[in-house]
Amino acid sequence: MAEQYQVSGDTAAEISASIEAGVVRGDWIFGAALPPVRVLAGALHVSPATVAKAYQELRQRGVVETEGRRGTRIRARPPVEVSRSALRLAVPENVLDLSSGEPDLRLLPPLGPALRAVAEHVGPPQGYTSAVTMPELIEAARARLSEEGIPVDGAAIAVTAGTLDSIERLLIAHLRPGDAVAVEDPGWANLLDLVAALGMRTVPVAMDEEGPEPESLAAALRAGARAVVITVRAQNPTGAVVSAARATSMRELFAEHPEVLLVEDDHAAELAVEPAQVVGPVTRRWAFVRSASKPFGPDLRIAVLAGDEASVARVAGRMRIGMGWVSTLSQRLLLQLWRDEAVTALIKEAARSYGVRRTTLIDMLRVQGVAASGAAGINVWVPVPDETHAVAALRDSGYAVAPGARFRISSPPGVRITVSPLDELDLPALAQAVVAAVRPAVGIVMR
Repeated sequence: MAEQYQVSGDTAAEISASIEAGVVRGDWIFGAALPPVRVLAGALHVSPATVAKAYQELRQRGVVETEGRRGTRIRARPPVEVSRSALRLAVPENVLDLSSGEPDLRLLPPLGPALRAVAEHVGPPQGYTSAVTMPELIEAARARLSEEGIPVDGAAIAVTAGTLDSIERLLIAHLRPGDAVAVEDPGWANLLDLVAALGMRTVPVAMDEEGPEPESLAAALRAGARAVVITVRAQNPTGAVVSAARATSMRELFAEHPEVLLVEDDHAAELAVEPAQVVGPVTRRWAFVRSASKPFGPDLRIAVLAGDEASVARVAGRMRIGMGWVSTLSQRLLLQLWRDEAVTALIKEAARSYGVRRTTLIDMLRVQGVAASGAAGINVWVPVPDETHAVAALRDSGYAVAPGARFRISSPPGVRITVSPLDELDLPALAQAVVAAVRPAVGIVMR
């Protein structure tokens, strides 16, 4: 039986290492169930306590998750290097991939001109002591955010290697393994994976089109959440945008929990037409993160982190003794892109195009009685009765969409559709396919 499960070992460390090695090789696909503790213990001739400890070690490292009666399963994206085929179903050539969550590559600004401009003014080579966060970028970021009403006048600002890099450093700076982190449900799959990989616990917060629901957030805070991560706008996967009224409600809640770390993610940034309704600063520890990846290109791994002095100082300090700093070449490139009026115009056009595709698809679905949401960003969320059926039916119709299980903890099922690869002429056919996949067949007479 051990051979059947491809697990070996006499100790908890050996068993967990064997399972992890199988995940790396791709022997275990995401969602695959591990054998029950007693079954594997009998096959390996070890005690159930030994297997239970091995599973616990894997769970603390974010490799597996326990789902009640469904048992222990491999996480969708465990924090180990895994073959791509094990993490994601291959998309056939004749199927349009709407599952990736990537921006439309046709709408990304060309980086060549900006790179050439940077190269002309890059100056002499820099050493370890002189290559740090650029004051010019900090000043530009502070001015840019202030113009949008983001309260950064008294905030400290640092530059990180992206949104997840910022959030990971903030969580490590303030929390410990076992601590609870309140996350949106459904929410960003990468964040769910990160929290698990850090050995922390997720506490789900229900969502609607205005952001986190106050009652659910209040319950998470009462349950002992030590940190809360909120998406300001273009929430992934629902496209929700925090409204002014919702921001006020959340501000009142956080005022009663001043020791909670509040992290606000504005990953869509320039791609969102709606203004950012920021909740903080209201707690002692607060951070606002804006990434450049969505509007300017996923390969530009850089983000601006603003927040209270202690949090930003801890993040910058950990960077100093680790990766050191974000490359000044990347910093200069982002600054050049911010200053380029032609790039600004391209980003505005991209935001307009995403909005048309998103709202058109949602309207087409709603006319036919299918609920869908997506107030901003590049994704549309469609609640479905059965994810497996909906994903399979859409694949048969020529569309690959992301199953909601990747993003959910306890929220109802759904599918995420990324509109980036679509042209407006593609939308009617897609809408019909979604309606057919979501709504049960009617008018069929059984004989």
